[in-house]
Amino acid sequence: MPLRRDSRHKVVAGVCAGLARRYGLSRTGLRLAFVVSCILPGPQFVAYLLLWVVIPSDARG
Repeated sequence: MPLRRDSRHKVVAGVCAGLARRYGLSRTGLRLAFVVSCILPGPQFVAYLLLWVVIPSDARG
């Protein structure tokens, strides 16, 4: 399955849901990992915004 943002299961932009669907991971688990990683220093929000722009939407919904 190609990497696409998931418009049906999105919370913000569907990036985590799309990544989870593509790699067979739990949407909730991936979202939780992202939120927990945000307490660490690093470019998590910038990476999320970049992925939001780069990954195409699946155009459902």
